[in-house]
Amino acid sequence: MSQIDLHEWFDEHRITEVECMVPDITGIPRGKIMPAQKFFQGGAPRLPEAIFIQSVTGEYPEDPEDTLTDPAIIDIKLIPDADTVRLVPWAHEPTAQIIHDCQYANGTPVPMAPRQVLQKVLKLYEDKGWKPVLAPELEFYLVGRNTDPDYPLVPPVGRSGRQETGRQSYSIDAVNEFDPLFEEMYDFCDLQNLDLDTLIHEEGAAQVEINFLHGDPLNLADQVFLFKRTVREVALRHNIYATFMSKPMGTEPGSAMHVHQSVVDPVTGRNLFAGDDGKASPLFLSYIAGLQKYIPAAMPIYAPNVNSYRRLTRFSNAPINLQWGYDNRTCGLRVPFG
Repeated sequence: MSQIDLHEWFDEHRITEVECMVPDITGIPRGKIMPAQKFFQGGAPRLPEAIFIQSVTGEYPEDPEDTLTDPAIIDIKLIPDADTVRLVPWAHEPTAQIIHDCQYANGTPVPMAPRQVLQKVLKLYEDKGWKPVLAPELEFYLVGRNTDPDYPLVPPVGRSGRQETGRQSYSIDAVNEFDPLFEEMYDFCDLQNLDLDTLIHEEGAAQVEINFLHGDPLNLADQVFLFKRTVREVALRHNIYATFMSKPMGTEPGSAMHVHQSVVDPVTGRNLFAGDDGKASPLFLSYIAGLQKYIPAAMPIYAPNVNSYRRLTRFSNAPINLQWGYDNRTCGLRVPFG
């Protein structure tokens, strides 16, 4: 979509306000909100480069020289990706949200911006003549409203008037306890063109999992970013909270995001992880070997907070090893059938 198309899109939806967003390294939306007219006339919005070194609770490193950013706390420009424009379904006035890329004043990309990192990786695949395909699965908890951080989180009250107790893996009735919330979640996601697939109840009390359809990694990264925001907003509309924290309750199972990964031929769509006989290809085995080699170095990304490591325990279906196997949930790298 071009800037001209954006004008038409804004007119079609009678947009009065725009949320200009970038995802930081913790997945939190950072940016500016402005009138729609200002969006087209005011030039590129600017933010301090330091937004990319904030923690999930908003702190900055004690020593700026230990970071990848300029110690002068310089500004960066936000460049809209017009293809990411979507409505904000919960807004009171017609509001657009647009994900932006980031550039320095001289036009070079900001290297630590998460979208730029992913785009750089995708270029490596393109240069090889490969196309990666992903499908994320997100787990999260619904919890009762908690306005005092000193109080423990508890399951919310569902339609039955009771809090969930025990273990209800894959229970349809347990999901239906919050059917109005999930119906609105799907409606809001449809309005944003988020490609949701199945919804299941996970092991924990009021813990659920949402699967996304397979697709382009950058597009799905954007969708996951917007989905987490959507779920939190929908939960608030139903007077409860939603949390994607790894281990929000010490006595309940942890939450994670699983990512199905494959590589295909961009022209034919052929799965490059399988040979003509349907068995694992050399490329697949090399891919597994690469994951086994580099996952330890990537752990600060996979598990960025202290809370993340509370989930990584034995006998919890958590990926605490580098083994791989077919349809084996005890392996850190599980290869499903099909």
